[in-house]
Amino acid sequence: MFQHLTVLRQARPLAAVLLVGGLLLSACEGRQKADAPPEPGDTVVARVEGAPIWTSDVKREAVAQGLIGEGEPLDPASDPFRRTTDEVIDRRLLAAEATRRKLDRDPAVQRRLAAARERILADLVVDSTVSGAISESAIRGLYQEQVRLSRQTEEIRARQIVVATQAEADAVRRLLGSGGSFEALAMERSVDATTRFNGGDLGYFTVDIMPDSYAAALKTAAAGQTIGPFPVEGGWALVRIEDRRPEVPISLEAARPQIVRFLTYDQVRDLLEKLRGQAKVQTFLKTTPDVPGQPREPAAAPPATDPPPNRKEGKAP
Repeated sequence: MFQHLTVLRQARPLAAVLLVGGLLLSACEGRQKADAPPEPGDTVVARVEGAPIWTSDVKREAVAQGLIGEGEPLDPASDPFRRTTDEVIDRRLLAAEATRRKLDRDPAVQRRLAAARERILADLVVDSTVSGAISESAIRGLYQEQVRLSRQTEEIRARQIVVATQAEADAVRRLLGSGGSFEALAMERSVDATTRFNGGDLGYFTVDIMPDSYAAALKTAAAGQTIGPFPVEGGWALVRIEDRRPEVPISLEAARPQIVRFLTYDQVRDLLEKLRGQAKVQTFLKTTPDVPGQPREPAAAPPATDPPPNRKEGKAP
């Protein structure tokens, strides 16, 4: 019997050693897992109570603050990176203090945390959906389709002189006819502040973006021809045609942001229509009954989205 008790006494320390060793091993494994880089090439830039803050954590905060765009670099040696690192440290300390004070147990706080979690997960679904649909081939395909469907017109480059009265315009026309410089007379006589000091230069444009009086006068004018005077808003104008050329379509790179936004909206809209069709969604919003003669509020505009790009370079919006 005593021999059996001796065996038990010897077994207890061995079991304790094994238990403690297992706990230490688990703690080491947990620390190694926590220290595993969340992204390839990630490095630890700070620790708070032993928990690492990674370069990717700082960059994510910089993106959230609008300091950089998604995917843009941020030099770890730069002042913005150091300032953002300090802000991440401070936020982690404040969050830990909130937990110590048990503020996270408040039902209102838990609803806010749940809402933040939903936003993050929704963004992840959108990102994963869009990343598979917005390929280079899709962007180029939509661009080529829009170029094919767009109506090619002609661009005109012209200069103008605007004066207050027809008599002044006729006097300027006579000066031009006697060899006067259009650019010099524009700087001297024109009342149009936008073009006066660059010799009346209007740049390249298409007639459809010009006021009707200009469009009618310029429609058939040839390069090198001076037309007018004709009445315009603010006075009378003389216009010299510098050049006419086929309108240049918007380049792929210039159209790319619009195309990406359109494809993104298209994919998200299709996904939401599918999800709403599969789910049971109920809304309990109260509606105000129509009262005859009651003033109506303007209808809320839908979220601004860009249609497939169909603008050309040189056109005013």
